[in-house]
Amino acid sequence: MQPKSNKSALQADESLVTQILSKYIAYWPLFIIAGAMAIGGAYIYLRYTIPLYEATATLIIKDEKKGSEDSKVMEQLNSLGTKKIIENEVEVLQSRTLMNDVVRNLHLYASVYRDGKIKAVDAYTSNPLTIEAANPDDLKPTEGKVYLRYDKSKGDVYLNNQLAGKVNEWLNTSFGRLKFALNPRYKSEVADMEGRPFYFSLKQTKDVTKGILGGLKVTAASKLSSIINLAYRDAVPERAEDILNEFIKAYNKAGIEEKNSLAKSTLNFVEERLSAVAHDLDSIEKNVQKYKSAAGATDISSQSQLYLQNVSANDQEVGKIDMQLGVINQVEKFVKNNDGALPSTVGMNDPALTQMITDLTTSQIEYDRLRKTVAENNPMALSAKAKINQLKPAIMASIESQKNNLLSSRGNLNATNSKFSGLLSNIPQKERQIVEMSRDQNIKNGIYSFLLQKREESELSYASTLSDSRVVNAAQSSKGPVSPNKMLIYIAAMALAGGACIVFISAREAFSRKVLYRKDLEALTDVTILGEVAYNKSNDSILIEAGKRSFIAEEFRKMRVSLHFLGINATNRKILVTSSIPGEGKSFVAANLAISQALTGKKVVLVDMDLHKPSLGKLFEKEDEKGVSDFLVGEAEAEDIVNRIPAYDNLFFVSAGNLQANPSELLVNGKIEGFIEYLKGIFDVVIIDTAPVILVTDAFILTDYCDATLYVVRHKYTPKMIVKRIDENMRINPLRNPALIFNGVKVRGFFKNNYGYGYDYVYGGKESRRERKVRKSKKAVSKNYN
Repeated sequence: MQPKSNKSALQADESLVTQILSKYIAYWPLFIIAGAMAIGGAYIYLRYTIPLYEATATLIIKDEKKGSEDSKVMEQLNSLGTKKIIENEVEVLQSRTLMNDVVRNLHLYASVYRDGKIKAVDAYTSNPLTIEAANPDDLKPTEGKVYLRYDKSKGDVYLNNQLAGKVNEWLNTSFGRLKFALNPRYKSEVADMEGRPFYFSLKQTKDVTKGILGGLKVTAASKLSSIINLAYRDAVPERAEDILNEFIKAYNKAGIEEKNSLAKSTLNFVEERLSAVAHDLDSIEKNVQKYKSAAGATDISSQSQLYLQNVSANDQEVGKIDMQLGVINQVEKFVKNNDGALPSTVGMNDPALTQMITDLTTSQIEYDRLRKTVAENNPMALSAKAKINQLKPAIMASIESQKNNLLSSRGNLNATNSKFSGLLSNIPQKERQIVEMSRDQNIKNGIYSFLLQKREESELSYASTLSDSRVVNAAQSSKGPVSPNKMLIYIAAMALAGGACIVFISAREAFSRKVLYRKDLEALTDVTILGEVAYNKSNDSILIEAGKRSFIAEEFRKMRVSLHFLGINATNRKILVTSSIPGEGKSFVAANLAISQALTGKKVVLVDMDLHKPSLGKLFEKEDEKGVSDFLVGEAEAEDIVNRIPAYDNLFFVSAGNLQANPSELLVNGKIEGFIEYLKGIFDVVIIDTAPVILVTDAFILTDYCDATLYVVRHKYTPKMIVKRIDENMRINPLRNPALIFNGVKVRGFFKNNYGYGYDYVYGGKESRRERKVRKSKKAVSKNYN
């Protein structure tokens, strides 16, 4: 057995679904028409929308935290290469600078088309020529179409049917200096379009770049990998592939150029040092040769040789220290002033300091690159700047420590050399001069050899064209279009059509100022709703007949039974029928309710007490008879104005009589109460039809003499504001035992038969000849009115 909570929830869900379906299912033709129009619109959209193809490519980036390490040989060849951060590279790959190079290289600022039957067709592969501008940035955009024709036999190019020049030559045009070259993508099999001419349009490179970047997608494959996926959509699959491939080339080229810029600054520093050392070495060698020739010195003593070896070794160390101090001073100057290219670190022996300088170089390059592509307050740029600011103090502290160590070492070596210099005083003057010059020569030779080695290493790095990225998958376009998605378009169109219908129906009903639903009455007034009467589509106002079965007749039978809940019985049997305004069907309800009561065998009298605009007399063909007005002015007796209705047994009728100038005053002359009591004494049921309460006060006068009041409200006719005022009016002028009758209820939507509930099976069917004859013999007066 299901739990009560689950069962109630299921019932609530079913009730909600049923309410929604019942609210909109009646409008099914509207939904079908809107759906058909939506499908037609979607078909036209798909028919004339340019399909897009998607090209994809994959790159792997050398990330400093992800991916595998290069081999030692590759690291030596690419010693100046820098590892990158994948998140930064994603931003760099979306930069305008790279895409602008692609637009220039592929000449995308000049698009060629052909006229189609409905829309223009892109001629990227069907046009035999490409258009190149000498200065794309100064290109003048075209206004309208510029027709292009190529005479293959002569190599002539025609613009707007006028000879412009030869192919592969720079031509001066009104749009700038252009060159028309053969299209490498030209496919003759797709070029034939019934001889339709080509035309081209020129755009500014920045506009084309912005448009392409809008369709470019750059995403990292995952958080743990250094792979980047590239995707671009275009109407021409070949152009999509070309754009991605050229984009990858531009990215790799930019990386290599940055690396070569660093290598070049290192080479310049080494070359400057080599030139200075070579000049010093050449001077020393000339001085030695000149001194030996002048002094006739050919050899030195063994003591001098020993001194020379020791001092030479010390001097070489001092030279290396001086060189390291020079490098450190230059690095210190760059870190302090932050201007110029970062000098080389060749000759430095501290690996920690070298690593920090390398990290600073990498961060500085990364920050300079980001400044070209993103704003200065970009989180990645700020992160790179913070890293630079963090490295500089550490480098300065390490530099200071290195300088102190090097100065101390140089001081020790100089002290040792001073000791050996004291011994030198004992060597003959000539031999001492030779030793000193030889010592300088050895020092410069050592420095020169060291710089030559470093220059070769830098040249190897400069000559290396290794990129910091590698193409995993070259660009390849999809076989079929990826946009627009036909199924998605059709589903969206159907959903839009359904939503539009729902909004239209809901808005139409929500903004209606008339009463549409039973729930409107329940929300606007506290008066009980006794019954509902469906809309009468026929021209007959009398719908209740003996033996006739119809849905409206059954509703009046239900209303007859429901009168017991208002206390109508053998003792209390006087019923007042009224409404708010004319046209709500109070007379229709009173007449058919009276006939329904009479068919049960009760003796019923129907009184037309609408002394302002009576209508029941016309309905029963008693309008010329004397009635209530004549009785009230004393021109007739009560028994004289009660007339039998021959068509219905047990049904009697009292007409309004001759209309008077002051009908409301007649009701308070004291006779009406006695007349009603007279009728109560004779008849089982007394039904009184009176004037609308909004216009006159008749109903409020008569309600004191009746046992119940039926207040008629008409569907899609009675304003909501009037219903809202029923409670307010009754607080001032109460009606006795009131109940609402919801009259003229029409079926929602497009259902027109039997109220939409299938009552045709029980109460419908075709009329018999007899019923049709009786109905046609009656005089049609109104249609649910009055």
